[in-house]
Amino acid sequence: MSGRERLAAQQAELLRALLAGGSAPAGFDQDRLRTEVQALRAKRRSVVGYLRPDLPDALGDRYRALFDAYAAGHPRAEGTRARQDADAFAEWLVERGELPRPRRRFPWWRS
Repeated sequence: MSGRERLAAQQAELLRALLAGGSAPAGFDQDRLRTEVQALRAKRRSVVGYLRPDLPDALGDRYRALFDAYAAGHPRAEGTRARQDADAFAEWLVERGELPRPRRRFPWWRS
């Protein structure tokens, strides 16, 4: 394995740890990595709340815990836009029964 390939593999391992709940790569402080994961999750939660203010409004104090549970099991896929992430979270909430299924605005509109 070349130096570049080894570096790419190490970077991929670090990204899995930061974004997808992977274990800390060798040589990284697990506590510091956990802190960074929490910071990235808080940023993602904030963006989702900004794009879909109806969600934190409807969930109140439950928003943070529910979002964190969602984010732990649903890392943002490569190429996914923030609005898609917010809508996927809303769908997850509906599927879990945390929010009622939304009514359609117009009878001819289909999702």
